[in-house]
Amino acid sequence: MRYVIAFFFPWLSLMLQGKILSGFICLLLQITIIGWIPAFIWAVTALNRMYADRRTNKIIREMKRG
Repeated sequence: MRYVIAFFFPWLSLMLQGKILSGFICLLLQITIIGWIPAFIWAVTALNRMYADRRTNKIIREMKRG
């Protein structure tokens, strides 16, 4: 579902991740038709980074527990 939001509303995807300033800049970028593509790529990259950070933190917690 987050990838669908990132596709149609890249700025909202960034804001939902807690990146308010990045979301605002992305919104300004998305206003232009040409800027929409970089905004989408930026949102998907940030989303992938968020999921990677979650996986890494989970692995670290398991290693400390183990």
